Amino acid sequence: MTWRAGAVLVAAAVLAGCGSSKPKPADLESFKPSQTVRTLWSVRVGKAEGPMSLAVSNGAVAVASTDGQIVSIDTATGRERWKADVGAKISAGVGSDGRYAAIVTTDNELVVLDAGKPLWRDRLPGRVITAPLVAGERVFVQSVDRSVRAYDAQDGRWLWNFQRPGTDPLALAQSGVLAAFRDTLVVGVGSRLIGLDPLRGTARSEASLGLPRGSNEVERLSDLVGPPVRSEDDLCVRAFQLSVGCVDMNRGTLRWSRPQAGYQGLAADDRIVVGADSADRLTAWRAESGEVVWRIDRFQHRALSTPALWGGLIAVGDYDGQLHFLSSSDGRTVARISLDDALSGAPRIVDGTLLVATRGGTLYALRAQ
Repeated sequence: MTWRAGAVLVAAAVLAGCGSSKPKPADLESFKPSQTVRTLWSVRVGKAEGPMSLAVSNGAVAVASTDGQIVSIDTATGRERWKADVGAKISAGVGSDGRYAAIVTTDNELVVLDAGKPLWRDRLPGRVITAPLVAGERVFVQSVDRSVRAYDAQDGRWLWNFQRPGTDPLALAQSGVLAAFRDTLVVGVGSRLIGLDPLRGTARSEASLGLPRGSNEVERLSDLVGPPVRSEDDLCVRAFQLSVGCVDMNRGTLRWSRPQAGYQGLAADDRIVVGADSADRLTAWRAESGEVVWRIDRFQHRALSTPALWGGLIAVGDYDGQLHFLSSSDGRTVARISLDDALSGAPRIVDGTLLVATRGGTLYALRAQ
């Protein structure tokens, strides 16, 4: 892929370590557990060499592996509902509404399945890293050049294409923002969160999380990092190397933003927003105002994952397969369990159960007691 043909990918991990040797990860802290977390079930689904999303709908979670496997698992029991092999390596997946599931292969081919059976395929013009979104019997795909395409889920008919002219030639090799908020399709273009009409592909709103600064394209790279997370009627999101912030989706305006360089997504509820900076210092902000509630630095350089707010707990993984559980009120560590590898994507919560998938290829369902 050339500069003229499309966006050039830049890895977040490379940028985070530019100009210095790799720092030593902080040692694991000693603590007295005050919370018990147990495994309800675990299933082997295949290794993930890059970011992979969990798609939860209708009591099932769909997950993909890099080698081309897609599996739908009952979230209550861990039993397999269906399994499919798309016959090619997967670069982005999986998106699902419970019936239709969509992935993109490393050959830039969009593959859509109906209840696990291949339905249609279409060749895309560029590379895709962000999992497709399936909603309203439509499939939405965002390429690394930040263009968005919409298809009819049933027959693969191309509906529309959205692309903002003059976008940066560099793109972050990280899952971007492609989500639904009520009847609006929400996408990230650079540091801007744009609301689109899903039927026509026209812009309804646009909010910027800040103006990137720097002397070159790498320093000015500020793509939004997915997935966005909801706090009441706000969507909160990170702009790489720039800031975190929350957008009032009813008005399409920025509620607040705070400077913070980082490359993983956020967690949020109606009280707080939580995220780690590029040195893995965790910060909790008040969701309404952006005021700092607490900040901890005992996980520095442990390559923290996108966190999840799970009741009164924060769940966050690290490079070594440790899954840490913190009190959301003050950041104290209350529990820790060991997984078979680091997380491959953002955790998901369904009916009080925490779902996490690892790069090693295991899907876990966890319950706090």
